[in-house]
Amino acid sequence: MRYWDDIEVGASARFGSYEVTRAEVVEFATKYDPQPFHLSDEAAAETYFGRLSASGWHTAAMMMRMLVDRIKENEEAGLGSPGIDELRWLKPVYPGDTLSVESTVIDKTPSRSRPDMGSYRSHTTVLNQHGEPVMTLKSVGLMRRRPTS
Repeated sequence: MRYWDDIEVGASARFGSYEVTRAEVVEFATKYDPQPFHLSDEAAAETYFGRLSASGWHTAAMMMRMLVDRIKENEEAGLGSPGIDELRWLKPVYPGDTLSVESTVIDKTPSRSRPDMGSYRSHTTVLNQHGEPVMTLKSVGLMRRRPTS
């Protein structure tokens, strides 16, 4: 099990591989972000996007899936997150793109009220298959501390 105590400020990791499909882009948009450029090639062709593109919220959801897979894979003692800051969508994400994640720990703080946990902040970048950043954010993660007994 990996605990808060094991986190090192400045540590970076690159992980995940998520292939964006047309069907998933349209399905997500239909359900959660039904703007025309997320639903139709014809409508998207007349916009900045030029063609069908994923919702930014879909990009965030795909990033979340890769992050949770990594947490499970590394058996991290995660306790969720109180939120994110500075979310930016930098480039469109298109069907056929393959996304990955790069995350760097910015700082970490032990909890003052809960000695069994701590928090850490990360700067996260989602990259496409060309290594181009498509989304960035800063997040706060909560983790259990290593048991003392």
